[in-house]
Amino acid sequence: MIQNLMSVLNEVSEIMVDSDGNSAMGAYIGAGICMLGAMGCGIGEGIAASKACEAVGRNPEAENKIRNMMVIGCAISETSGIYGLIIAILLIVMN
Repeated sequence: MIQNLMSVLNEVSEIMVDSDGNSAMGAYIGAGICMLGAMGCGIGEGIAASKACEAVGRNPEAENKIRNMMVIGCAISETSGIYGLIIAILLIVMN
C-alpha cells in the first residue's frame, strides 16, 4: 500500500512542475492547509449563530445586544479565514 502511495505521489510531483523545473506541489499543499482555517471559521460561526439563537429564545428582550455581539464576533473570526485565503492565493500565484 505504501508503495502504491509513493508511486502516486511521484507521478503527481512529475505533473506539478513549473517552467523552471521547480516542483509546485508544496505550494498547492500549503494552500490547501491554509484553507483549513476557513473551514474552522465556518464551523465556529455556525456554532456562534446557533448559540445566539438559543440565547434569544431564552431572553428575547436582549435580542439587539446578542445580535450585535454575534455579528462583531463573526466579523472578527472571519478575518482569520480571509487571511488564510490571501495566503493560499499568494502561494498559488507567486509560485
